[in-house]
Amino acid sequence: MKYVKWIFVVLLISSLISFVEKDKPTGGLSVGDIAPDFNIETMSAEQPAQSLSQMRGKYVLLSFWASYDAQSRMRNASFSNALRSTALSHNVEMVSVSFDEHQSIFEETIRKDQIVTPTCFVETKGESSGIFKKYRLGRGFTNYLLDDNGVIIAKNISVAELPAYLN
Repeated sequence: MKYVKWIFVVLLISSLISFVEKDKPTGGLSVGDIAPDFNIETMSAEQPAQSLSQMRGKYVLLSFWASYDAQSRMRNASFSNALRSTALSHNVEMVSVSFDEHQSIFEETIRKDQIVTPTCFVETKGESSGIFKKYRLGRGFTNYLLDDNGVIIAKNISVAELPAYLN
């Protein structure tokens, strides 16, 4: 009977440890950090490439995603649709970065998801890319809302939360 109690205690402690580790943040940058600069490759031949730092002076929503990650893909499509159909599009610019390793998969995904932001591009080096490492994305993808000075003011926000940050 004495051993049964110890086994129960060990099981309880190990389940608590796994629960705490599951809820740990996925890493990445924090609110208050300045977003690292990178070049934004545009899909449009008419729009020249620019860097993230050139977008200072307006709010920027950075959406990191991949077609194989359903949650990040859904968030990306939701933001794209919301910014296209509301007055928020005048207050915030969206930069959508996919980490799909194949251009064809990326193109099919944005077609299916009807993403039309001019600053949507694919980083075909995937998790080996410089952007992935600069933003320390690690496990899972995230989004960041930057203020007009390039400072991260929110992380992993939803479409419903966006207006509160812009007022």
